[in-house]
Formats: sequence, C-alpha cells, structure tokens
Amino acid sequence: MKKFRRVTSTVLFLVYLVVVLRITVFRSTFTLQHLCQNGRIILTLFEGYIDLLRRGEWFAFTYLFVGNIVWFVPFGMYLQYMGITKKLLYTAFCGLLFSLLIEALQYLFGTGFSELDDLVLNTLGAWIGGGLVKMAAGWNRKRTMKS
Repeated sequence: MKKFRRVTSTVLFLVYLVVVLRITVFRSTFTLQHLCQNGRIILTLFEGYIDLLRRGEWFAFTYLFVGNIVWFVPFGMYLQYMGITKKLLYTAFCGLLFSLLIEALQYLFGTGFSELDDLVLNTLGAWIGGGLVKMAAGWNRKRTMKS
C-alpha cells in the first residue's frame, strides 16, 4: 500500500509540474521565433500588486497574489512527503530554484513577466506546503502514541 501511495504521489506530482509549466511558460503565446525578445524582468518588489490595489482590482490582486503562493504548495508537500527534503528551509530553497527556472523560461520565451514577487511568493508557497506535511506527520505521531 505504501508503494502504491508513493507511485500515485509521483504521478500526480508529474501532472502538477506539467500543468504549472503550461500555465506559466508554455502558454498560447509560446513560440521559439522570438527567443529573448519579448521577456521583461521586474525587480521592484510587489509594485504590480500595489498598483492593482490602488485601482481597486481586488479579484486580480487576490488571484495573482494568492495564486502564486497556492500553486507552489503542492511542490513543497511533495518534497516533504517523499522525504526528498527533511528541513523546511531546504524545501523553500528548492521552491525558489523551481520558481527561478520558471521565471528564466518566461524571460527566454517571452511568455510572461519575470518578477521578483513571484520568486518570493512561490518560495513561500513551497515552504507552506512542506510545513503542512510536517504538521500532519506530527499530528499522526501524537495520535499513534495515544492509541
């Protein structure tokens, strides 16, 4: 049963990776014709979010801000659940590296903005995901010890 859970988790994780890359990099605007021509790098932290709030675009703000966190929660969960990372700091670092890869590909292919905000929020999402798995494991240990 444990092997089945591990295989199922890995298959779901691979599907998750494909979906995240499709949403972030390999969009309908994806093309190899304009490599490094349309990409933009934005290093000002949360400037776009502040602008959305000033304009009263709460839905767009929530979708982008919360979405950047939520989309990386499964990443951190998988790393912790499978034992790939033991420490939350390392889980967050792996999230940062995966986010950096996405941002670099977005710049390279010109399919989105490469933003410092995304690195921060994605890393936070991976850390939260890893933390959720650690908390669940702690609760299971406590429950097992009481039985």
